[in-house]
Amino acid sequence: MVNFLFSETLKKLRGERGLSQKQLGQLMFVNHSTIARWENASRLPDAAMIIRLAQCLGVDANELLQLAAQSEDSPNIIMVDDSKVILSDGVNVLEEVMPNATVMGFIWPLEAIEYAKQHQIALAILDIELGTASGLDLCRTLLEINPRTNIVFLTAYPEYSLDAWNTEASGFMVKPLTPESVKEQLKKLRYPFSTGGTKE
Repeated sequence: MVNFLFSETLKKLRGERGLSQKQLGQLMFVNHSTIARWENASRLPDAAMIIRLAQCLGVDANELLQLAAQSEDSPNIIMVDDSKVILSDGVNVLEEVMPNATVMGFIWPLEAIEYAKQHQIALAILDIELGTASGLDLCRTLLEINPRTNIVFLTAYPEYSLDAWNTEASGFMVKPLTPESVKEQLKKLRYPFSTGGTKE
């Protein structure tokens, strides 16, 4: 469903705050191309994204929610990493490989858990070391919420791979995240899903 009212409002609010699409994308941990699609009405954010948009733009979330129509059906992908730089770069890679997916980045595991309770997560990319928290524990929690969530661990320490394989994870990747490593992992998922193709 095309929603030009929402897209024009978003464009206006972003402009009033002097933010580029790239800057707003960085604030939200989404690719700037996602912002562009929202603003050209080719795609609509879901409720969680709209609430995050409202926070970043300093407006009432209810106003944006009322403007938005039902979001299109697309797989929900999350990435959890306590490094903002790695998270931003990783979200960009995931957006590139899975252009039809809704990709969300989280620094805090509890935020990821709350999001997973409200959305069916198709794929979760988890750092193993999350500050004082453990990606292994987060994996178990996400699988309790939805046993069909594909979990792939991402870490700078290959020696953690044995711990990762002792969970119900689908795979393991060493940082940095690359399009090639993501594509390879997508072939090995326990519960495959449509990724919307790959951008050339």
